[in-house]
Amino acid sequence: QVQLVESGGGLIQAGASLRLTCEGSGRTFSAYAVAWFRQAQGQEREFVASISWSSALTNYAVSVKDRFTISRDNTKNTMYLQMSSLKPEDSAVYYCAARFGPSRRAEEYNYWGQGTQVTVSS
Repeated sequence: QVQLVESGGGLIQAGASLRLTCEGSGRTFSAYAVAWFRQAQGQEREFVASISWSSALTNYAVSVKDRFTISRDNTKNTMYLQMSSLKPEDSAVYYCAARFGPSRRAEEYNYWGQGTQVTVSS
């Protein structure tokens, strides 16, 4: 089992950059694929990016590709989402999630963090 805690969210202007962090607890964190999802108010949760346990495989939503970068440091049980060129439509609660094997489907993830709010002002 793994517990996840996100941090790094906040209020930021359009065009700026922000880095989110997801810290995992438990000795098996490095065995899990991890991902970022986001949910804007009144909308469904959507896939943002995922990374395999070894960092060999990454996957991005079209809407964030070339602006966001997902990475992880298994020595620190930590995963990151570097976000640049932020847009107001990127505003949402961002969640990290973990499962064995990467996926774009939220329903396939077993473990979730509590979320961190990102608000991008125009």
